Amino acid sequence: MTIEHILAFNAVLIVSILSPGAAFLMAVRSSVSNGRRAGIATGFGLGVMASLWTLAALLGMDALFALFPWAFAALKIGGAAYLIYLAVKTWRGATATLGDAPKAQGRAFFDGFLVNLGNPKSVLFAAAVLVVVFPPDLTAAQIIFITLNHLILEILFYTACAYILTAPVARQRYLRAKPLIDRAAALLLGSLGLKLLLQR
Repeated sequence: MTIEHILAFNAVLIVSILSPGAAFLMAVRSSVSNGRRAGIATGFGLGVMASLWTLAALLGMDALFALFPWAFAALKIGGAAYLIYLAVKTWRGATATLGDAPKAQGRAFFDGFLVNLGNPKSVLFAAAVLVVVFPPDLTAAQIIFITLNHLILEILFYTACAYILTAPVARQRYLRAKPLIDRAAALLLGSLGLKLLLQR
């Protein structure tokens, strides 16, 4: 493994994080709805699970899913069900006012972790991109380094998002547009869940 491999991986990872999807949407809503600490905790949950997918891919997850297709099917169904649950919950709460008590950090972490557990973008990134970017003969130390590198990038990104989105101006704009934003978010989460269920 060379520095070029790491730079290529980081470039693809940054583009993947920035692309619209369930993880980014979850981080945004958590920050503006529940406060900076909840946003950072959600980012930690998203990052931990995404980096675990990276670790699994580097250890041969694709071979495991080929050997046990039912495991991937179970993952898809569970992930889709959770995304649809979040969609329904978000839609129902679109017109509700935000409470004064922020979401507990442990709950925010768990929500982020679960979203990336069944997030098709996380699974596909780990299974496809990593095996193309890195050589097959990685040492244990290199695998740990790549996994930690992934985790650090995710945490830095979502922490920066939490600080930006909890600024007073950003929060006030969100509150004014909350019903529209939440319903759009619910539709996106629901469509991602349905797409995951219907994918072969």
